[in-house]
Amino acid sequence: MQKEDCFYLGKIVSKHSFKGEVLVKLDTDEPEIYENMESVFVSIGNNLVPFFIEKCYLHKSNLLRIRFEDISSEADADRIIGSHLYLPLEFLPKLSGNKFYYHEIIGFEVIDSQHGNIGSIIAVNDSVSQALFEVKKGDKELLIPVADNIIDEVDRANKILYVTTPEGLVDLYLS
Repeated sequence: MQKEDCFYLGKIVSKHSFKGEVLVKLDTDEPEIYENMESVFVSIGNNLVPFFIEKCYLHKSNLLRIRFEDISSEADADRIIGSHLYLPLEFLPKLSGNKFYYHEIIGFEVIDSQHGNIGSIIAVNDSVSQALFEVKKGDKELLIPVADNIIDEVDRANKILYVTTPEGLVDLYLS
């Protein structure tokens, strides 16, 4: 399994018991849907390694307490602390309406209510406090905030994102 075929589920942040249980900080708005998993992929070096789960349940809001089958001591758990967990893309819950996953909208055309086609989404930068669509139009790159009040419609069938950008934003880039 390759990382591009998977989505990031969370990170192993600490040990929980002397028997090798770990706590995972989940990157999701709905942690409860991941309570009864049978396995996950753990990123070790450049590889995704399948780990089978013996027991798994929520522990305080968005932390998941996991006991893996082959992790039975603190030393075993220490080796995977800080590792990222992944699941295959087909395990993502389907979204509808104006909700979307960032990977899902790459390549969508962006149609602004004032300026028409302002380019296509080449990436989403979520490493900053306000996530941004990176939109390419010719040799210009626009940064559009990912915000509910800007997104008018997500047309999955035609791969179009309809937006109403703040006044003057598009002009900054395309003028």
